Amino acid sequence: MCRSLAAILSVLLAILVGGQAGAQANRIGVVDVQKVLVRSAAGLAAREQLEKEKASMQREVDQRQGEIEKLREELEKKALLLSPEVKKEREETLQRRVRDLRRLVDDFQKDLDKKEQEITQRILQEVAKLIERHGKEKGYLLILEKRNAGVIHADAEADLTDEVIKLYDQERAREKK
Repeated sequence: MCRSLAAILSVLLAILVGGQAGAQANRIGVVDVQKVLVRSAAGLAAREQLEKEKASMQREVDQRQGEIEKLREELEKKALLLSPEVKKEREETLQRRVRDLRRLVDDFQKDLDKKEQEITQRILQEVAKLIERHGKEKGYLLILEKRNAGVIHADAEADLTDEVIKLYDQERAREKK
């Protein structure tokens, strides 16, 4: 609600300032930042890295699940042969391992979420700086984020998303050299 109000106020401000700007360009652009995150080389690399980490974590979870299943099967097979104390001890060991696995899965998920958030924030900051610089260079009065600003329609000419992806990829490639 607050973002849509801010977007409306931004557009109204742009219209008011546009009438007073005189020699300044009255160009307004939009950028789909989510699309930049998904299609830029940095976004693709980040997603690939997160997938590798997720696969590694999943292998560890699968291994531990296998160990738990072996314990469970062993307990079921030998339940009648075990003394009550040994049976209780093995049941507690099994329950402890199940709890440990749940905690591990929760920790892994929190780690992945944190890494994804950090990477996304870094990319968003870089893209925001690039958009600001590009907007100044090209004489844009206002550049809105397409989704969060509640833009319902924007002419294709006003959509700078593909241009921003291209510029961002070029800038990142230069930095790597």
